[in-house]
Amino acid sequence: MKWKKLVALASAAVLSAALFTGCGGQQQAATSSSGSGSGAGDKIVVGLDDNFPPMGFKDENNEIVGFDIDLAKEATKRLGRDVEFKAIDWSSKEAELKSGRVNVLWNGLDITDKRKENMLFSDPYMDNRQIIFVKKGATGITDEQSLAGKAVGTQSASTAEEYIDGSDFFKTKVKEVKKYSDFVSAFMDLENGRIDAVIGDEIVGRYYMSKHPDSIDAVDVAVGPVSQFGIAFAKDNQKLRDDVQKVLDEMVKDGTVAKISEKWFGKDITLKK
Repeated sequence: MKWKKLVALASAAVLSAALFTGCGGQQQAATSSSGSGSGAGDKIVVGLDDNFPPMGFKDENNEIVGFDIDLAKEATKRLGRDVEFKAIDWSSKEAELKSGRVNVLWNGLDITDKRKENMLFSDPYMDNRQIIFVKKGATGITDEQSLAGKAVGTQSASTAEEYIDGSDFFKTKVKEVKKYSDFVSAFMDLENGRIDAVIGDEIVGRYYMSKHPDSIDAVDVAVGPVSQFGIAFAKDNQKLRDDVQKVLDEMVKDGTVAKISEKWFGKDITLKK
C-alpha cells in the first residue's frame, strides 16, 4: 500500500495539523520487547511508510500521525501493550515482518492473494480503489485506455504497481511507467509535468488533492480490481493477529473506529461487519 520528501509535504502537514488534532496520548516506555510481540506487556513494533498521508505520515513536528496511527494507538492501549512506529523501506516490508524487526504492518496495506502467501491478515477494515490522477486542467485522460502513449507514475511495491506489472496494456501501449519510492515524489513529478498521470490509492490521492486543490485532479474511474485494507502479521504470529482483531472488533462496535474515520476523512468510510 507509498509517500519521503518531508520538505515537499511541509505545507501539507502544517495544514493537516491545523485541521486535525491527534487522538491518543504518549505511550509509556516499554518495559520489555520481543521479536514476536506476542506476550502481554511486550512492545508492538508497527512497520510503516511514514510518508503515506493520511494513513501514516510525519507532521510539522516530525511526529508520526495519521488514520492508521490513531487506530494502532487505541488498539495497543486496549491490549495493555506499548507501541513503537518504525519507518521501513516499504518495498522490503515482507522481509521486515518475517525477520521480526517489526511485528505488524499497519499502513493502508491492500490484502492480496500474493501477500496472503507470506503474511497473516486481519479482517478488512476499509475498501480502496486504484484511480488515475492528472495535473489540474489536463484533458484527454478519461480512463485506463486513454493512457496509451502517456508517461505514468506509481509507487514501487504498491498494489497499483502489481496491477501495472501484470497488464499487457501497460507493457505494450503506455509510453513509460516510472516507479517512485513514495507517492509524494510521483505527484511532484506530475505537478511539474514530468509525467502525464499517476495511478494510486484513491484514499491517499484524494487526501493529497485536498492539500493541493489547484494542481491535481482525479479521474473517477477504477483501474484494476477494488481492493481492501488489512493489518498484516507474520505467518507464525496467529496469537497477535487474533488479539488485535478482537480489540479492533470492539472498537468498531463501540464507535471508536467511526470517530477516527470522521476525524481524518470527514465521514465514516470504514467497513462494518
